[in-house]
Amino acid sequence: MKQTKKVENPTERRVNHTRRMVTTAILSALSSVLMFFSFNVPLMPSFIKMDLSELPALIASFSMGPVYGAIVCLVKNLVNLLTTTTGGVGELSNFMLGVFFVVPAGIIYQLRPKFSGAVLGSLVGAAMMALLSVFSNYYVVYPIYTAFMPMDAIIGMYQAINPSVKTLWDCLIIFNMPFTFIKGMVSAVITIAVYRKLIPLINGKA
Repeated sequence: MKQTKKVENPTERRVNHTRRMVTTAILSALSSVLMFFSFNVPLMPSFIKMDLSELPALIASFSMGPVYGAIVCLVKNLVNLLTTTTGGVGELSNFMLGVFFVVPAGIIYQLRPKFSGAVLGSLVGAAMMALLSVFSNYYVVYPIYTAFMPMDAIIGMYQAINPSVKTLWDCLIIFNMPFTFIKGMVSAVITIAVYRKLIPLINGKA
């Protein structure tokens, strides 16, 4: 027997729209706060920070779709532009990496809306973010950074940790790519660990 698709009435549509707006605002605010609490990590240059600000964006991507995850990434970086110390370059990089992470994760979860989909989406999203970070940094972020710091000085900060690196490609592949993957996986592990408690939100019943 063919099932008919449920059509939202105007009231339900307005309620769902309002709910999405409020949820997006809350998750964006939380993401902005978490980005403020970034910190340095050992064996990485001082301008590369660790934070958990992708966590709310990942939840938004699972609960409302990848577009909302990308919106959270955008809003948190616009907020952090108010106190930026990188001339907006750090925020641009963070936005791009966040989108690389939460959009694939959200698409996969939409195709498989259950625990296994959340796990697979998180893994693929973290891997995509790590891989694409190499190219976004090489072709976009670091060339802009050279307006503030010469490329030789940037590479020199990596060489102070590992003298064997010679080129920017070396720096990005040896340092940035594994760091970015780990950063994504930290948010993924936390999301997966509390998945069952997040089910009402993820299923739109919170």
